[in-house]
Amino acid sequence: MDTEEAITHFGFRQVPEEAKTGLVRGVFDRVATRYDCMNDVMSFGLQRLWKTALIDALRPAPVMRLLDLAGGTGDIAFRALRRERRMEITVCDINQSMLAVGRDRAIDKNLLSGIDWLCGNAEALPLANRHYDACTVAFGIRNVTHIEAALKEVHRVLKPGGHFLVLEFSPSQPELLKAAYDWYSFHVIPRLGARIAGDAEPYRYLVESIRRFPPPRRFSVMLEGAGFANVSFRALSGGIVCLHSAWRI
Repeated sequence: MDTEEAITHFGFRQVPEEAKTGLVRGVFDRVATRYDCMNDVMSFGLQRLWKTALIDALRPAPVMRLLDLAGGTGDIAFRALRRERRMEITVCDINQSMLAVGRDRAIDKNLLSGIDWLCGNAEALPLANRHYDACTVAFGIRNVTHIEAALKEVHRVLKPGGHFLVLEFSPSQPELLKAAYDWYSFHVIPRLGARIAGDAEPYRYLVESIRRFPPPRRFSVMLEGAGFANVSFRALSGGIVCLHSAWRI
């Protein structure tokens, strides 16, 4: 009997579910060495303020065990360790190229301990139950094929009382901002990608993927459906970005 192939989105394209992970991996293979630089350029440096807000909400503490998902280049891990050097951090990313960049940066910063680098899929984390005090994801959750599965995995590996923080672009923009934001996203960002990273296509996907991510309130419902409590979100920079907070009880 014929079975219908499961379909999902890759930006604005429809693709087989089984193909999306490889397509996303290809995007980040192409931009890994320029990823953090492009984030700075695309956001006019605002990404630094957004990530500072994430670290403020995390409240790094001695012996805290942090899982940073989709954090291959180490940016969140390094920021957390600047606040509290005695943390234990696992950076987990599906992309080996991004992890290679992160490990090289850690060596350059003489951070030879305190961070474990793990290649793994957020939908099936190779990690123990109830092991981490906190989990962060900065601009990575929208690239997961089955977001609900990843949220349940995060819930599984967090200790009771564990804090989950997600920093992500919002598809919902105020009307006064929307036209300018769309023009910049679709016309300027790919050109910046071509000039700085040498490749426009990955940035077309990244812009499109923002529009396919659930609005903040719907994402809050997804967090609750995965078992999280005390779910909230805070809009940053006029709603361009949201910082989502949830707790494992």
